[in-house]
Amino acid sequence: MNLSNVIAHMISEMLEDQNEVEFQRNSLAQTIGCVPSQINYVLSSRFTPERGYIVESRRGGGGCIRIARIHYDAGTPLMHVLGAIGNAIDEKTCHSHLVNLVYSNLLSKRDAALMSAAVSDRNLEDVDAQKRDAVRAAILKSMLLTVLRDQ
Repeated sequence: MNLSNVIAHMISEMLEDQNEVEFQRNSLAQTIGCVPSQINYVLSSRFTPERGYIVESRRGGGGCIRIARIHYDAGTPLMHVLGAIGNAIDEKTCHSHLVNLVYSNLLSKRDAALMSAAVSDRNLEDVDAQKRDAVRAAILKSMLLTVLRDQ
């Protein structure tokens, strides 16, 4: 397992027990045996809003980091979810949104898998590359409206 995976796994384990964790970047780096910038890299690449996380960083004193998991629930307005998708979305970000909706129990694994397959690059390869992400966003929003509207 590479170092980034080790760091991401350790942070994910901390989040399993709590919805929010706070730690010092230097302490975590020392525990793992890496430089603090490696922690920054993992936070910026794996704990993003698209993947369902809010990361707050405070400078000074070793760099305190707070990570919270975004939870959608039945009270979350559907328009908020659709707004987060935007007018265009790449395949990876689309998948991250679907995973987050499944994690929040707003979407079944089956529905997410069907949606993911429908908007995959493989299925949209005949769409002009410059328009592909916009078409993907429109299809995804339409499917989500259909599935989530009646829940």
